[in-house]
Amino acid sequence: MRPPATDRGRLLLLGLLAGAVTVFTATVPLLRDWFDLRVYHGTIDHWIHHGGRVYDYRVPGTPYGFTYPPFAAVAMLPMALVGPRTAIAAALLLNLAALAAVVRILAGPVLRRYGWYGAALTACALALFEPLRDTFSFGQVNLVLLALVLADCLLLATGRERLAGAGIGLAAAVKLTPALFIALLFVAGRRRAAVVATGVALAATAAAGLIAPDASRFYWTRALWDTSRVGRLDYVSNQSLQGVLARLGVESRAVWALLAVLVLAVWARRARRAAAAGDWPAAFALTGLTACLVSPVTWVHHLVWLLPSLALLPRAGHPRVAGALYGVLCTSVVWLWYDDASGVDGFLGSNTYTWITLGLLLWLPAGQEPSGRRTVSRSAKAVMAAPSAAAPATASAAGQPGGRRAGAETSAAAAGGTSGPGLGRERSASSEPTGSTRPAAANPQSSNARASS
Repeated sequence: MRPPATDRGRLLLLGLLAGAVTVFTATVPLLRDWFDLRVYHGTIDHWIHHGGRVYDYRVPGTPYGFTYPPFAAVAMLPMALVGPRTAIAAALLLNLAALAAVVRILAGPVLRRYGWYGAALTACALALFEPLRDTFSFGQVNLVLLALVLADCLLLATGRERLAGAGIGLAAAVKLTPALFIALLFVAGRRRAAVVATGVALAATAAAGLIAPDASRFYWTRALWDTSRVGRLDYVSNQSLQGVLARLGVESRAVWALLAVLVLAVWARRARRAAAAGDWPAAFALTGLTACLVSPVTWVHHLVWLLPSLALLPRAGHPRVAGALYGVLCTSVVWLWYDDASGVDGFLGSNTYTWITLGLLLWLPAGQEPSGRRTVSRSAKAVMAAPSAAAPATASAAGQPGGRRAGAETSAAAAGGTSGPGLGRERSASSEPTGSTRPAAANPQSSNARASS
């Protein structure tokens, strides 16, 4: 099927798509009623205006409270100045800005090539992605953390390593999962960036300790080790290895630890090779996948960390695979097993997103030289191999009608792929109903027994 050739046709198609997306997002997905944002705002209000303790707050009528490190509460202190509705509006704008930054880093050059039409199609596609839907409707922070981490990926990929590490450090101070990216820097031998990231994370944590000493003491000595504060491990939204084991009834921590070590070994081997080849986008994508797998709890909205992997597949020549996996992650299919995940169908279906994450970790093409570098290398070889006799021929061609235009086109072809800050670099253009109908709960959340996570 060919895309519309006129702007009128494109606008008509976009109007139809936008209408379908609006109907889908308004009627099919489980809407979350800003639950996690209400946890954040309520915690800050309880702490600042009522003299309460950070980790004692619970959303009225529920057992759910704040579970992030103390620095996250310190970073959210501006919420004390506004009401809940203003906080919701601010969270929406912040998440939209973070999403724009993530898309620009992952696919900026490609989107610029297709202009407004490509950007609009991308927006429609992103609106269907279940982890993004949940991130926005919970009022979650994962997109902001992803943007911080990918900013460091961009610095490493473009040779500005002196500035790298601060984004990862801040993300790790807000939430523990991004700390695996610090390990990536050590595994890849980027010790300067690793030291910067570690230093920023420790400095932020120390600052939180000075501002909220009681909360820091409680979190690092008690709350961190109490997994019951986060929620039920067997809940279908938990798409980590621990979630798979919990739904199987396996409670042994030794089994989970063994699986986590095996996954980390695969990750370290593949990520080191990718970084050694200069393929930082793949190294960061593999790390995001691994963090989702080994974390004890990976709610569906945490799976925004899969976006770098899905963006890399087309670059590696697998656009159909990327489209198929993305489509599955839009369906909410795991919720078919909301009540009962037993049997073979439950084992396979309720863990669908985990299988996708694991498959990408094992199969995602990595360690490939960035296409921009390959293009430059081929161009340089072509120039070096060109015979000196070509000079008169070029001069002769330039004197003929259209010779200057032909020369310009030849130069453009030699330049190769598009340029820009995006990590998903491409060659030139020539190469190229949900599963659940269950109504939302009275207190929508991503676990039957979870706190904000």
